[in-house]
Amino acid sequence: MLLLKTIVLLGALQGFIVSWLLRASGRFRPDERVSRRLLAALIFWIALACLNLDLSHEPFWADTLPGNILAAVIPLIVVMPLGPLIYFYTRSCEEPNFRLTPRRRRHFIPVVIDLFQHGFLLLYLIALIVRLVPPNKYPVGTWEDYYDQYADIPRWLSLTIYLGLATRYLKRRQLDLTSPDEEDLRRLRWLRILLRVFWAFDVLWLAHLIPYELPKIGDELIGRFDWYPLYIPLVVIIYFLGAKGYFISTGHRKQPSPAEPDRKPAPLCIPKEKVDHVIEVLRKSMEEDRIWLDADLNLGKLAQYCGISPKNLSAILNQHMGTSFTDYINHHRIDAVKERIVQPGSRQLTIAGLAYECGFNSLPTFQRAFKATTGMSPREYICRNLINSGTE
Repeated sequence: MLLLKTIVLLGALQGFIVSWLLRASGRFRPDERVSRRLLAALIFWIALACLNLDLSHEPFWADTLPGNILAAVIPLIVVMPLGPLIYFYTRSCEEPNFRLTPRRRRHFIPVVIDLFQHGFLLLYLIALIVRLVPPNKYPVGTWEDYYDQYADIPRWLSLTIYLGLATRYLKRRQLDLTSPDEEDLRRLRWLRILLRVFWAFDVLWLAHLIPYELPKIGDELIGRFDWYPLYIPLVVIIYFLGAKGYFISTGHRKQPSPAEPDRKPAPLCIPKEKVDHVIEVLRKSMEEDRIWLDADLNLGKLAQYCGISPKNLSAILNQHMGTSFTDYINHHRIDAVKERIVQPGSRQLTIAGLAYECGFNSLPTFQRAFKATTGMSPREYICRNLINSGTE
């Protein structure tokens, strides 16, 4: 048991360190501040629960009056926010302008289930101090054990419901991205792994919860194994999020070392006549045929239109036009959006409506591309354009 206790304690300390690093790093990447803070909060509450298990085996915490008072009034088991945090973290990774609005904060109201017993025990201690109730008359400790036992049911249900919501949201997101870029794929892959890890824990928790709710069997299992079958996986999750989630969420990319310079592939040798012809066909496809309006347009489709292989088309775009397929198409789509914005008839459309009409198949993708091109969000661009048109 000493080894397991040490593992849980080290996991809690790891969780506190990683959650602090994640929260602090948001200052350097404002565009990821919300997602980092949500992930930091998720790790923090898991680490706090692990710390509680470790403290429950400490003589000071379990066998002394000051320790019992601290255990009664300090909430260390705060589980209800975990499900909403996972769900909102998933959304914040996919939605650049995601914010925890007052309406979304209502999802955290069920935390009162975690805090109720501590509020009740605090009032009971105050009543003891002022002698409103006689000592040792009411079995408060037994009541607390029963409350924890049955409070685990809504806790598990909350985690399951929000994991379902996050999974459904991610599936819809994948369907919306008909032409995802490398960054989209990397982010989606990370979120799928994250949800699978928590789904595995959710199933394990259910397997632990069912016998625990049966008084005789639950008491026997707790007596033999304590809570380690549930908390050791939580420690693994902390290390997993700390070792992988931090770097993926911050979007750090490995830079080539000085000793190993970045080796670029050798440029393809395409005849100048062929290059000029393809560039002219591209110009016609963009300006006259407006092929970029096709939301399902990809490199293969455009290459087929130009009568060239996708590899050669990509080489022409990169080597002779100084752009990529995604940037080239998004440039024309964003120009079209900017033209539509200044038209009075388009002011009745939403930003999403403008994006979809101009060939984008995803609002988050449009927002990222628009800000990368113009240096401002679509909303800021519209406001600035309205101000300018009002002064002219």
